[in-house]
Amino acid sequence: MVFQNTKADTGCNNIIKARTLLRTEVRCGVDILGMQEKSPVIEIAKRVCPAVITIVISKDLPKIEGFYFFPYGSENFVLPKIGNGKKERTKIGGGSGFIISPDGYVLTSQHVVGDTDADYTVIYEPDKKYPAKVICRDPINDIAILKINAKNLPFIELGDSNNIELGQSVIAVGNALGEFHDTVSTGVVSGLSRYITAFSGITQQAEMLRGLIQTDAAINPGNSGGPLVDIEGKVIGINTATVMGAQNIGFAIPINYAKKDFEEVKKYGKIIRPFLGVKYILLNKEISEKNKLPVDYGALIVRETLGEEAIIKGGAADKAGLKEFDLILECNGEKITEKNPLSLSLQKLKIGDEISLKILRAGKEIVLKVKLEEKK
Repeated sequence: MVFQNTKADTGCNNIIKARTLLRTEVRCGVDILGMQEKSPVIEIAKRVCPAVITIVISKDLPKIEGFYFFPYGSENFVLPKIGNGKKERTKIGGGSGFIISPDGYVLTSQHVVGDTDADYTVIYEPDKKYPAKVICRDPINDIAILKINAKNLPFIELGDSNNIELGQSVIAVGNALGEFHDTVSTGVVSGLSRYITAFSGITQQAEMLRGLIQTDAAINPGNSGGPLVDIEGKVIGINTATVMGAQNIGFAIPINYAKKDFEEVKKYGKIIRPFLGVKYILLNKEISEKNKLPVDYGALIVRETLGEEAIIKGGAADKAGLKEFDLILECNGEKITEKNPLSLSLQKLKIGDEISLKILRAGKEIVLKVKLEEKK
């Protein structure tokens, strides 16, 4: 307790000490008598929380009409009884997002809205729900932009993630675990330019993310897509991932990645990206040793599943003469690795640029020129 004293003092001395401590606490920004904290986080939360929304994911799934026991060995397993061709609208997940313009543009994580067969609803207030249209998905940076049909909405101003400093204060806002709305947590920037491989529980896909902001502000499932704001209340990142089994380690996508996407959406109605037109896997030491490949880096052109094309017919790579099982070692002199994937090299370029690819084909290195095109 603030006023606890281990020595026996007179009543007068106790009063004097209490007043001294009270003045000290008031100077530090705490009004003990009124218990009103003067923290700037309170004002930031008041400004930011109204623009943070919940995204509900729904899908038509076979209707479950009950359950039955299926004996197997000494165990009984409970299995659902599916209706005869009947389907019903089912909530399959959710996440967070935030409004960035008064006319209803919303930013979130791509993995939150990664299911192209699902429908998405934005809950702005308990009694205000809007169907949301996914305008674009940027899987490279785990960013998505949605649009709701509404006006005069509260929105959050976008900051500049290029000016972030290690140790600066940040605030994460979202809907933790999908049910605790307007959850606010504080922390600092713990690291910059982090590289991770993240797994999405919704899309069941692994994503390689780079350039991330690391923070010790609490980020929980359901917080994905929510804003990470600075002490001025401006968004500097999009909360995207946590480390399972670890404490106080979360990651956010730098907001400048999203600003570029938003500028293109406002101008063209979609994200404009140069397109090579190949399916590939990135090599590492483990993959190369297992498959007895001559190098442990690069992008190996190969189809992901039977029946699909490794090289898109009529695309830039096809026109340049690339073939399945070609190994792309370099793009414009940059070595292709897990930490510098082909997608990142292409992201730096523009449609119409001619690039130089160093290829390993049948044990021989060749160089091919490719003119990048827009993805159709």
